[in-house]
Amino acid sequence: MSSHPAELLFVVPRGGSGSIWTGRPATTDAVAVRDGRIVALDREALDRRGPSTEIIELAGRTLLPAFRDGHLHPLAGGAETLDCDLVDAADVAEVLARLRAFAQATPDAPWVLGYGYPPEILPGGVGHAHTLDDVVGDRPVALWSSDHHMVWCNTLALQRADITAGTTDPPRGTIVRDADGHPVGTLLEEAELLLEQHLPPRGLAKEARGLEVGLARMVSAGLVWGQDAWTRPETMPSYLHVADAGRLTVDLDLAFKVDVDRWREQPGDFEDARRDTARSAERRMAGGVPGGLLTATTVKFFIDGVIEGGTGAMLEPYCAMGDGAGHGGHDHGIANWERDELVQAAAAMDAAGFQLHMHAIGDAAIRLALDTVEQVAARNGPRDRRPVVAHTHLVHPDDRRRFRELGVIANFEPLWAQDNEIMRELTEPRLGPRRSGWQYPIGSLIRSGARVSFGSDWPVSSHVPLDGIAVAVTRRGRTGPAAEHAFLPEEAITVDEALAAYTSGTAFQAGDDDDAGQLAVGQRADLIVTDQDLAVVAPHELPDVGIEATWRGGARVHAP
Repeated sequence: MSSHPAELLFVVPRGGSGSIWTGRPATTDAVAVRDGRIVALDREALDRRGPSTEIIELAGRTLLPAFRDGHLHPLAGGAETLDCDLVDAADVAEVLARLRAFAQATPDAPWVLGYGYPPEILPGGVGHAHTLDDVVGDRPVALWSSDHHMVWCNTLALQRADITAGTTDPPRGTIVRDADGHPVGTLLEEAELLLEQHLPPRGLAKEARGLEVGLARMVSAGLVWGQDAWTRPETMPSYLHVADAGRLTVDLDLAFKVDVDRWREQPGDFEDARRDTARSAERRMAGGVPGGLLTATTVKFFIDGVIEGGTGAMLEPYCAMGDGAGHGGHDHGIANWERDELVQAAAAMDAAGFQLHMHAIGDAAIRLALDTVEQVAARNGPRDRRPVVAHTHLVHPDDRRRFRELGVIANFEPLWAQDNEIMRELTEPRLGPRRSGWQYPIGSLIRSGARVSFGSDWPVSSHVPLDGIAVAVTRRGRTGPAAEHAFLPEEAITVDEALAAYTSGTAFQAGDDDDAGQLAVGQRADLIVTDQDLAVVAPHELPDVGIEATWRGGARVHAP
């Protein structure tokens, strides 16, 4: 036995089922952990067994590196569960039933707010105010779609926000109107801001409670790090409140949203918030406060919207939907930034040392994001930037090679790469057959040598990595036509590649070294044990696999 026995020892029993996935070419049957680090593998790990070592036999189970999410919203997602939860509502009738029940249960709420309705349940993705008026007419109602790029509101909400036929569309948003120019009740992109300024603030207590809901969901899914992909310095007290109380169970990096109209004054605010966050972490470490690391090293650019709403920025016009929705004439979608302005803003943030995280959905937006990275590098000189294009939905074939050439990380939400209702009802009709074949080219980018990371965009879609991994491998969903037909199967990847994108791929995005997100001696013991042996589970059954336990730095942060 070693003079320094392991605190944790994971062992595959001889002759039995069970496995260890290292994320490396080498395999192993044992992993030893001490002081929060992996200290030995194989026979050397077994030699670390001591009288106080906790031994975890992996019979019928798998040990692997913990997952990391390259793009999610834990505070917002958790807080939204405290309002009217519309996630996975089957149809309009179910949305209205949930809305009615929530309104009756919260009679004193000045506004009735809901989140997560599937936009594909509405013709053309457009909801009408009168439909909500019939359910709740005495209070303003605002319901956000699952992609958060459109809001469906009732008549009283439009009145409170003074949105009328005479209201001009904001530069980066659309008030959906009828044939006579009157608002119908759906606001797209930054038209949402016309409404949001009238909403009651969440407040620190609700935000902190929401963050804790989000953190609990993360660790239960095996996640120990996340890129919180949209926040503002004024929300920092909520994060710090949870961290200072020792209840930050994962590592989080915050990405501050860069505003088109205010970016010149924002770098100083972002630098102050980054510095305050670092000092707070130092105080917690010195005081022995447990919990994860909170950092603020990233900035978020919204370059465009989403294809299902007709707001993703396109190189060629959208196909006509024939829904009569009147989306304001944005036939190429909505590009939030002028090219020169985006380059200037990105260069300023890069010069301040922030990582660039760019929401880019349409092929024009993705090309603009790649062009911006190229220009920023030319202006500011070489450094380890690791810029991220988030979502990477519609990539023009000419731009695929540029990810590797420019060192851009392609962040995918793999769960979206399936032939589901939103794809059939809204996305493909707007793209047409040729462009529909360019969607979510995960396999092509991996084969090109580009860096790929995975995320969930929770609460937009499931936060569970194994749900997305199953789709990345099979390009199929769980039910209906999505289960029957593989979506662009040439873009499918292997289980090993998908696991790597959710472990070492996201670790690279987080700025860690090349061995991070793998089981290697010296690496932090961020680990999960699944309740089935992944080596024998069919890819389409991966969503049925549960996370039995999660460790962050050798400390157990989740166990049923």
